[in-house]
Parts: sequence; C-alpha cells; structure tokens
Amino acid sequence: MGLSILLNGAKGRMGAAIAAAAPRMGVTVAASTDQGDDVASAIAGVDVIVDFSSAKATQGLLELAVAARKPLVIGTTGHSPEEKALLLKSAAKVPCVWAGNFSVGVNLLYALTRRASRTLGEDYDTEVVEMHHRLKKDAPSGTAARLLEIILEERKLGRENLRHGREGITGERPHSEVGVHSLRGGDVIGDHTVIFAGSGERLELTHRASDRAVFANGALRAAKWVVAQKPGVYDMQDVLGLT
Repeated sequence: MGLSILLNGAKGRMGAAIAAAAPRMGVTVAASTDQGDDVASAIAGVDVIVDFSSAKATQGLLELAVAARKPLVIGTTGHSPEEKALLLKSAAKVPCVWAGNFSVGVNLLYALTRRASRTLGEDYDTEVVEMHHRLKKDAPSGTAARLLEIILEERKLGRENLRHGREGITGERPHSEVGVHSLRGGDVIGDHTVIFAGSGERLELTHRASDRAVFANGALRAAKWVVAQKPGVYDMQDVLGLT
C-alpha cells in the first residue's frame, strides 16, 4: 500500500503540482485542505502531512501534528528568523523535513555554495540574486534565505552584514557585506544566482527552475523518507544524503 498524505495548501501553485505528481510517485493525496478548512479532522487518516500553505498557519499545523504524532514535510516560507526558531522547537517533536526548496538541483547548489564560500573567503565579494513570479508574497525567497545562511555560516558573519538592495550614495562596499536582491515579474518559477566576485575573476552559481514538478517530486520524495525517521528536524540535504 502506498503512502497517504494530507496536502495543506492544496489550492496553491505548489499544491496543484504535488497533486499532479502524486500518482506517478506512488503517493495518495488522502486529504486536501486550504485556508478555512478543518485540518484537524483530516489528519487521523494519513501517514504524512505535506504543507505548502502560509507562514501564519504553521504554528497551528505543528500543534496538530505533534498531538497526532504525524510526520511532516514543510515547504512554506515567509517566516522571520525569530518565528522559525520558535517553530523548529515544536517541529523537532515529530519527524519533520523543513526546506525552502525541494529541488535536487537547488540542494546541490546549497552544497556548492558552501564549498565555494569556504574556499574563496572574504577576498571574494558575495551577492545573491533571486527572481520569482509577480504573485510571490515573501522576499527574499526561502531558497535565497538558505543560501544567505550558508554564506554567513562559512564566513562567520552575522545577519547585520546582509545588504538588501542599494540606493543613493552607498559608499564603498565592505568585504564583510553580503548583498541580496529580490526581483519579481511575470511567471518566473524560480531563478537563483550566487555571485563570488574577486579581483580579475568572477564565479557565478546559478539554478533556474522551469517546471514546478521538480519541487513537487522532491517534496514527495521527502514525504516517503521522513515517515521512517526518528523525531527531529531534517532538510533535503538529509533526504538526498548530501550531509
């Protein structure tokens, strides 16, 4: 018998992509919920909860999952660092894969960004540029936020070193600054570029998504994986064995 999931955020773009991908991945969407629906009554009959809804719904969903002892896959973005830190404490009580991006290619981008940051160091100025469709509500994207976390970790910098865009007379760029730029327009599914600019050369790592199926496939792969795990918070690096 295949895996059964509760798909929360079913009316969204990712919800539709996951519903379409489920049959070919051997997964049954046993319940579909969205804003205003009774999620609590739908949880009992599923193996895993897959959430691509809104940031404001995460706390309530986590409380229900912990009470029902159900594993989760969370792809919702838009939480502040403070909010996410608190939510992770609840998520750790059950098996939970929490990722800003479920693409295999993006997760390889994370690994390459970590390696490049570690190797190149502060001699290379680092900028992150992301672009998404005009309907996206949060900025920077969850994927860009994770790339920034990796860069800051490797360079031993704090969030005060982030620079969101530039305007006016900004002065010379400090070596410790990490720039982030969010572009919005059209129907772009998701483009991310990490730039390492040194004296005489520039390295750019880019991932472009042209089909939401890559995210849906990854999310369902995570759902299959997490159901066999112990309580704790994991990400796609764990699912793919990249850690």
